[in-house]
Amino acid sequence: MMDWTDRHCRFFHRQLTRRALLYTEMVVADAVIHGARERLLGFDATEHPVALQLGGSDPQKLAEAARIGEAFGYDEINLNVGCPSDRVQSGTFGACLMKVPDLVADSVAAMKGAVKIPVTVKCRIGVDGQDPEPALDALADGVFSAGADALWVHARKAWLEGLSPKENRDIPPLDYGRVYRLKAGKPNKFIGINGGIQSLEEAARHLDHVDGAMLGRAAYHTPGILAGVDAAFYGDEPGAFDFAALIDTMADYAARHIEQGGRLGHVTRHMVGLFHGLPGARRFRQILSTDATKPGAGPDVLKVAFAAVDFDRAEQAA
Repeated sequence: MMDWTDRHCRFFHRQLTRRALLYTEMVVADAVIHGARERLLGFDATEHPVALQLGGSDPQKLAEAARIGEAFGYDEINLNVGCPSDRVQSGTFGACLMKVPDLVADSVAAMKGAVKIPVTVKCRIGVDGQDPEPALDALADGVFSAGADALWVHARKAWLEGLSPKENRDIPPLDYGRVYRLKAGKPNKFIGINGGIQSLEEAARHLDHVDGAMLGRAAYHTPGILAGVDAAFYGDEPGAFDFAALIDTMADYAARHIEQGGRLGHVTRHMVGLFHGLPGARRFRQILSTDATKPGAGPDVLKVAFAAVDFDRAEQAA
C-alpha cells in the first residue's frame, strides 16, 4: 500500500477500530537508515498496535532499520516479500525475493537478532514461472526456521515479467486453497491470508482455515467496514458507531496538521470512501475531492461534507 497507508491514513483507521493491527506503507531500509526518520517513521501514539513494513535485500541493513523502527516504538517489523511494483523490482526487493528464499531467511534471522519485538513476513504464493507448491513451502520453511513470528500470504502469484503492478492485483486468479494447505501443514505456525478480501464476512470465513485475515484495498476504499471489526473479531459489544464524533476527531487532527504546515487534503484524501453506499456519500466524496484540496482549506470543510450524509434516510432504508 505504498503512498496510501501513511500516518494520516493510519490515524483515521485507528478511530474506526481500536484493536486491528495496522501496517505502515513499505519503507525501504536504506531510507530508514539514511533518510529523514521522523518524516518516514513518525506516528501518533493512538495508532498502536502498528507494524513497520520494511523493504530491502541486505540482511544487515534490514537489521539496522528494524532496530531503528523498534526504537521509534513500533509493535512489529514486517518484511515485504510480495510487492510487485517496478520501483521495488529495480531495488531488488519485494516479490522478486521469493526467488531467493535463503536470502529472505538470512534477512529474518538478522532482524530477529536485532530486535525484541515480533518479526513477520508478507509474501506471494510464488512469482513468474515458479510452482506455488514448492516455492511457498521453501519460503515458509526458511523464514520460520529463521525465527519469523508470522507469515502473511497474498494468495496470488506475482508476475514480474509481462504484467504491470495494477494487473498483478487481478491476474492470475487468487488461490486461497494454496494458503489453506500451507496452514494445514504448519498447524503450530501463524499463517495469515491476504488478497481480494472485500468484507468482514469474507475475512471471517478465511479464519476457519488460517490464523489471520488482512484487508488492503477494501479497507482503504470502503473504510467504514472497519467500524465493525472490534465487535466481529475481538468480542466488543456491537452497537451503532458514532460517526459524528469521528468527524470531530478528524477535524481536530487536521487542524493540528495544518498548524504544522500541512494541508487538509493530506488527511481527507484517505476519507473519501468513508460513507460508501449511504445516501449523500457522493456529495461527501465530491466535497473532499474538490473543496478539501484547495489552498487554505480548513477543517470546517470536513464538517460540511459530513452534513451531506443522510443517516436518517439510510436507517429508514434499512
